Amino acid sequence: MPVDLNNERPLAWDSATLNADTKAMLDNLQPNILRAHVREHMSILFVRFNNPAEGRAFLRHIATTKMKSARKHLEEVREFAARGRPGTPYVGIGISKAGYIDLGHSLDEVRKFGDKVFRDGMKRRITEVDDPPVDQWEWVFQREIHAVILIGDAEPESVAALREEILAELPDSARLLGEETGQGMRNPAGDGIEHFGYVDGRSQPLFLKDEVEREPRKQWDPAFPLANVLVPDPLAPNPVRHHGSYFVFRKLEQNVRAFKEIERDLADGLGLADADRDRAGAMLVGRFKDGTPLTSKAKAGGGPVANDFIYDGDDGSKCPFSGHVRKTNPRSFGREVIMARRGQTYGQRADDPSDDSPPENRPSGEVGLLFMAFNGSLINQFEFTQQTWANNPDFENPATGHDPVIGQGERDIKVTFPKVWGKPEMSLPQTQVAQTVTMKGGEYFFAPSLAYLRNL
Repeated sequence: MPVDLNNERPLAWDSATLNADTKAMLDNLQPNILRAHVREHMSILFVRFNNPAEGRAFLRHIATTKMKSARKHLEEVREFAARGRPGTPYVGIGISKAGYIDLGHSLDEVRKFGDKVFRDGMKRRITEVDDPPVDQWEWVFQREIHAVILIGDAEPESVAALREEILAELPDSARLLGEETGQGMRNPAGDGIEHFGYVDGRSQPLFLKDEVEREPRKQWDPAFPLANVLVPDPLAPNPVRHHGSYFVFRKLEQNVRAFKEIERDLADGLGLADADRDRAGAMLVGRFKDGTPLTSKAKAGGGPVANDFIYDGDDGSKCPFSGHVRKTNPRSFGREVIMARRGQTYGQRADDPSDDSPPENRPSGEVGLLFMAFNGSLINQFEFTQQTWANNPDFENPATGHDPVIGQGERDIKVTFPKVWGKPEMSLPQTQVAQTVTMKGGEYFFAPSLAYLRNL
């Protein structure tokens, strides 16, 4: 029986009742798609092939000798939880449209990928998502990238060793066009944060029964159907059993100094004092720095970062409609749009992002987020999120403004903010905050099944 990607029930991946097609899907699926793999340290390699036979042989060798399946990854996670036995590093592969053609696939074969956005490639989609002109991207992303190779693990030594092994096996006909290095950041509580200092990655779609059951879900159901992240791999030996995912990579540079100046000026302008000053930044992000959603005023007694909340009943006097996490996950609608985000921070900084240093001590560039996300549909998920939600100043309510974090495009309307949490009094209309995140380049890829890679 084919895998039902639209089944609303989370997947009990270790159930004895799983049918043969579902087991084959897990045995041939790349890790890090259905469940995030530990990747505190990452090396991301961008490769161009030039010889179809040698490119195919290289990918086949990597898939056969260095890549594990999604089911193997899940077994390692369970073994670590039960016995503390660490798992093996993560290696993932994504192939662009140009890459498939360079590997010898015909245009008719490439057309089997149903997503027009993937077939176009990111460079041809800049107007749809208000990206900067391609000639303003970093040089590596201006070039034609055929494949991305992701290497991740908890320790830098294993990533470095595996990186050297893979680069040593790259054929002479291929080129390493560029590389990005990611390294996780955490606050004093141990939660992952991004460079503005806010907890990041908490609200993710969950696909597996054991993950869903650990979550409180009185208001918000974190369980999503596999269709949010998986599609049949059209070029695999058996697309009924072999699945992949559309993969977005975008390098997003963060101007931390400017963002902190905006936080300070907004707090001053609203007359916020003492502990309430933290609400200025929270209104931009939609959560406080520790991850507490703006629908609440404080995290009671610490503990895990809350995710069991919705915006029903909040008219914007608690969390503005423009708040980043509200813009990109409205919760009451649009569940089919939510992506599986697997990003990582990049860049070194001398300051502590969790302290109260003034803005002038913060970096103004060279740090940011390596945005990565798996999608069942690029056009209906990533691009819809960016275009229809983040970049739309009339999202949900008229004149609420762009997403203050990732929104792109001209910010020519004025907006208001609640002066007191949960109260109707609003500020005078004011200019939207300046854009502090700059897209430096990227590409759309497909993360194929292991069956495809191992049969090249």
